[in-house]
Amino acid sequence: MKLHLDALALAGALSLLGISPAATAQVSVNINVPGLVITAPPAPRYEAPPAPRGGFVWVPGRWAWNGHDYAWRPGRWAKARAGYDYAPGRWIEDRGGWRWTEGNWRRREGWRESHEHRERHERRRDSDAHRHHEHGPHHCPPGQAKKGRC
Repeated sequence: MKLHLDALALAGALSLLGISPAATAQVSVNINVPGLVITAPPAPRYEAPPAPRGGFVWVPGRWAWNGHDYAWRPGRWAKARAGYDYAPGRWIEDRGGWRWTEGNWRRREGWRESHEHRERHERRRDSDAHRHHEHGPHHCPPGQAKKGRC
């Protein structure tokens, strides 16, 4: 009988030990969302922009996530686009993490209207110059100079 009670006590102790770790276990679920970084980016680094360069826009440097840590990517020149301003990229908070939004080109306010106005003005000026030339004293109708009539 003593052996039976010892076995019962051992079974009870083992069951308690078996329950104890399970009761204190923690469950961690890591859902990998593409482009989402759980670690916040470091504070932006200040880069003094170089002197202006005609036909180019300065794109500031940024922190880039390499899969393990952030690495600094220095600024660079980008070819300017007529009628557009460059809006730099930025890190934004999203669903408990951070996501990089690339920089993009945004149409400059009023650029289209001013550009169209300038084109109309140039067309009108060219048309006026052509009309003045047609009626001027030295105008020779097309094909007449070859025939010796001008």
